[in-house]
Amino acid sequence: MRRAAALAAVAVLAGCGARHAAPPTQPRLPHALGTAWREDADAVAAALAVGDGCLAQQRAAALRTAVIAAVNTHRLAPRFQEPLVGAANDLASRIRCVPPPAPAPPPPAHDDHGKHKGHDKGDD
Repeated sequence: MRRAAALAAVAVLAGCGARHAAPPTQPRLPHALGTAWREDADAVAAALAVGDGCLAQQRAAALRTAVIAAVNTHRLAPRFQEPLVGAANDLASRIRCVPPPAPAPPPPAHDDHGKHKGHDKGDD
């Protein structure tokens, strides 16, 4: 009986001292960053949709700069840093800026008044 009581006491004490650790919280992307970057990505897509690769490239570069700034200021959990920087770099590197061709120069003005200069009617 003593043995059973001792064993029960050990079991109770062991149960009291056990810590039930809560599962670790998963890092989350800050809402403000996610919202801003979604808008930036939408702006890149809109520029591409209208065929403006130069504007899309500028916007993709700005998005990449924003992601890198978040990493440098520790606003982005380490778990997200490599995938997001990699995606931002990939996006910016795949966009090509092809400026539209320059408009053709206007045709030279036709000047009939100067073509007979130096040829006066009375010079013979």
